[in-house]
Parts: sequence; C-alpha cells; structure tokens
Amino acid sequence: MLTFSTDALRPQDRFEHWCDVRGKNLFGVTIELERDRRSDFHGRFSATPVGDAVLAEMSASSYRVSRTSSDIRRVPSNSLHLGWQVRGPGHMNIGRDRVQWVGNGDMVFGHSNLPFASTPDRTDGFRFFSLKIPVTDELVLGARIEDVPLVALARDASLTRLVGAMFRSMTRDPAQAGQFADEATHMVRLALLARGRVRPRQDEIRAALHAGYLHAAREILLRDLHRAALTPAAVAAELGISLRQLHALFEPTGLSFARTLTAARLKEAKRLLSSMQEPGIDEIAFACGFDSIATFYRVFRATYGMTPGDARRLPSQDQHAHDPESAKRLSGKIVLEQASKAR
Repeated sequence: MLTFSTDALRPQDRFEHWCDVRGKNLFGVTIELERDRRSDFHGRFSATPVGDAVLAEMSASSYRVSRTSSDIRRVPSNSLHLGWQVRGPGHMNIGRDRVQWVGNGDMVFGHSNLPFASTPDRTDGFRFFSLKIPVTDELVLGARIEDVPLVALARDASLTRLVGAMFRSMTRDPAQAGQFADEATHMVRLALLARGRVRPRQDEIRAALHAGYLHAAREILLRDLHRAALTPAAVAAELGISLRQLHALFEPTGLSFARTLTAARLKEAKRLLSSMQEPGIDEIAFACGFDSIATFYRVFRATYGMTPGDARRLPSQDQHAHDPESAKRLSGKIVLEQASKAR
C-alpha cells in the first residue's frame, strides 16, 4: 500500500505539492483552490492494488477538481472509474449543461477519458474512495464504454445497493483490499448493467448479481446482528429476493446463513470483550444478538478455545481500547439495547 500525507510538508508547500504530484501526475486532473485558503490545506492519500485495478482513498480540504481535454491528452487513461463520495457533497458538470448533484454516500461511475468539473458544496473537506479499472474486452463483455460519462448511480436502485455493498466490503480494511479482485470485476459489470450497456442474462452478469447480493446480505447481518430476532426471511424481504435465493447465496461459502450470523456475532462479542471492561459479559452477549447466555458461552468456547472471561483478559488490539469516547459510546449503546429488551 502506498500512503502519503501533506503533514510532513511545510504549510506553504502542501497545496502545490498536492496539485502537482497527486493531481496532475497521478490522476491527470486540475485542482483549484482560492489562494487565501492554500496555507490551511491538508490532505491524506493511499493507494492499494486490487488485481489490475487500483483502489485510492483521499481525505483532504475542499477544492475544485476537473479533468479537462488537455488533462486527458496529457494523461490518457483507458479505464473505468468507480467512486464513492463518503463525505463532501457537491455539483459535477459533465458538459453540455449536464450538471448533477453528488451527495454523501453516492457512487459515481464512468470512463476516465471523459471531461468533468466538480465543485464542492461545503468547505469542511471531503473523503473519497476511487477504484480505477483498466478496460479490457473481457471485463466489459464487449460493450462500448468510451462514451460513458461519469455520473452518479441512482441512489435508490437495487443495483446501486449491490455495487455499494461490494465497495464498502472492499474499503472496510484497505490493507486487505487486494483480495477483492473478483469483486472489482463484478462491480464494473453491475454498474454497466445499471447504465444499460450490457445484457442482464449473461452468465457473467448472473455471477456479478450473486456476488452483489451476497455482500449486501452480509452487510445487513453486520448492521442488525444485535437483533436476536433477525431472520433469513427479514433479510430476503429487504433485498427483494426469495428465501430460497437467499439461502442459495450462502451455499458456495460453506457457511449457512445461520452459521454466518453466529460467526459475525461472536467476532463482535470478542472485540467488545477485549476492548471494554464494562459492561458485563452477559450484557455484551445480549447486545450482540444472543438470546441465551448458555448458548453464547458454548459456541464462544467451541470457536475460540477459551471462555468469554479469558477473552476479556487478553491484550486489546482494538482502537476503542485507546479511545475512551468510543468505548463510552459503545457502552451507552449496549445499555440502551438492554433497556429496550427490558421494555
């Protein structure tokens, strides 16, 4: 993984360095910022290979960015670009008076060799993930993609949810992003399907849909694992698929829906046990969705070869152990969940 921060540079050099090294040379874009704001500029950047693609994460002060015709001639790129605007909304102009709003959480997709200009709506900085994937006929299934402009995928569309679930899985631990090469391919194909560039009945598209639904199902499990009553039927209903289809998603993984959910609950319980001395073990078990303390102790020991009490005594590797405010928030969440159960 390649990482960079402007913190090591003199304040007066940070913006110019970011423009030249990160903007012009690496991404082939033009960056603009009012002169009186440049001395306060800061930015962080990381890049990780994902198969033939590159995943980049940027957090920086707000600025205007564009890819002009001269940028494209200077740094051509026959690639597809999939981006996730985590924070920092704004307007994006793709030419011919076509201006669109890109909000927090939106995903954008298009060809890298088409011009755009983006203007932030706020001045408190942004966080953005970018996946740049070189184009091959095999990747795009022979589709024409050179005229696919960079636009936001429909926020409420089911395909956008599947692409987003895979992207969020990839970025959850950037150090492990290299393991998601297949997902990068699937995301591109689903984005092309959303843009009407490929046919939905191709085998490759079916595989991409399967992967997307699996990641989306796992995302729901992680979000709702604290709910003891979480059922396969509820997850299937949220995804808009049948119960049979949901169970079929998990079959190739070797773990059923129930075992996947239990594994996620155990992992979260172990994390909380090692990072928080309060609340009690029973409260953590309930907060992670276990409705039986006996079951929790049994499956915990069978999985980790130790009791929950042993896990609590282990040195913590979790960030919350060094962040009292985070631990306080987690503790409060557990207390609220316990109060809800009592009601």
